Amino acid sequence: MRFLIIGGDAAGMSAASKAKRRMPELEVVVLERSRDVSYSACGMPYNIAEPETGIEELVVRDADTFINKQHIDLRLDHNVESIDPGAKVVRGMEADQKPFTLTYDKLLIATGASPVMPDIPGLDHNGVFPLKSLDHGRRIKQFIGMKDVQRAVIIGMGYVGLEMCEALRARGIEVAMVKPGTRFLPWMNPELSRVVSLTATKNSVAMHAGQAINSIVTHKDSMRVRCDTVDLDADMVIVASGVRPNSEFAMDAGLATGISDSISVDDQLRTSDPDIYSAGDCADAFHLVTGERCWIPLALRANRAGWAVADNVCGVETRLDGVVGTAVFKFFDLEIARTGLTPREAEAAGFDPVEVVVENSSKAHAQKGSTAIYTAMTGDKNTGRLLGVQMVGQQGVAHRINAPAVALHNRMDVKGFFQTDFAYAPPFGPVWDPLLTAANQLLKKLGA
Repeated sequence: MRFLIIGGDAAGMSAASKAKRRMPELEVVVLERSRDVSYSACGMPYNIAEPETGIEELVVRDADTFINKQHIDLRLDHNVESIDPGAKVVRGMEADQKPFTLTYDKLLIATGASPVMPDIPGLDHNGVFPLKSLDHGRRIKQFIGMKDVQRAVIIGMGYVGLEMCEALRARGIEVAMVKPGTRFLPWMNPELSRVVSLTATKNSVAMHAGQAINSIVTHKDSMRVRCDTVDLDADMVIVASGVRPNSEFAMDAGLATGISDSISVDDQLRTSDPDIYSAGDCADAFHLVTGERCWIPLALRANRAGWAVADNVCGVETRLDGVVGTAVFKFFDLEIARTGLTPREAEAAGFDPVEVVVENSSKAHAQKGSTAIYTAMTGDKNTGRLLGVQMVGQQGVAHRINAPAVALHNRMDVKGFFQTDFAYAPPFGPVWDPLLTAANQLLKKLGA
């Protein structure tokens, strides 16, 4: 049996490796359009911040290891262009423009996502970069070193944009951020969002929300980003306007797609064709709070889904529960985290959301070095169910968010979450943890 995989990053190589472990005799072929496999994309902003650290250190396992030690038929520079599910054939082109055709018994589409590139004149100028693949990170790092970059403009203010903002500031580069939307971090509670915005200002980051980007033009030896009411000079531009799933040839093959054109899969990662699976940033998932399909492209889901595909291909039935949208990122001295639904998302899903915002200390009151933790917690007025949590603080946020994530995964209500047995020691938090305090205040607002 031939198990053919399109895509050689998190989901694809996780599936390939586990399938080979389960069935050493299985023919596993991986087609990767680039020359980079199995790398930590999430680590790129932090690597870019360190000029002495090579970008190749982000590679978790190189191609030779997969080929020679795990006996996976990994083929680099193989760009898939079409799938014929009826004939069970994949067609594409090698780097030298030589066409190839491969048959399969089981197929995994793990093509990931691509950066959204807005329709802005001048976006193809030298010095304008997205950041999604390892090669993007490689080219950004080389450009900074070669061009002595002093000023950068970041288009977008999402996770990647904010992480890159910190990375560039760490290298002494002036940064201006710009986006068409008027709200900074629109998914975040406004009180928590203000804390993040103040941190940007404190670190000399110019913020320009509500500015449509009209064009990027060459200006002497640099560029000028022309917006509605401001022009921003830059030596480089980072485009961080989000990502979209690489699902085009899946759609052309007649496979079902859903939210944002992500490939629709069941809890065994099967697509609408029973012999084709999909996993990673190109595929959707089920949200455990709403029960509906969602598209939340994050690393843990990609790796976990790759393993599950391998199990199912090898005859070991494995089902995934779904996701609750847990995410965390660092912005200068802040830890910023979320899980579950925002009030707006909850209302759209048919809940009657109630939200509280609580400010607490990260340590017991007598402990030195304590800082503020801001917690926004949302519950359902009708059922008392916990719906979502957001947290911002300088310490103690990144791992705390996992507690409500587990609660959401298990469909707990706010009352049950308030009763959970948290650990306590003065250096790590007050006796009433910020999450428990927020739950208590939410219970009062819910009338429980």
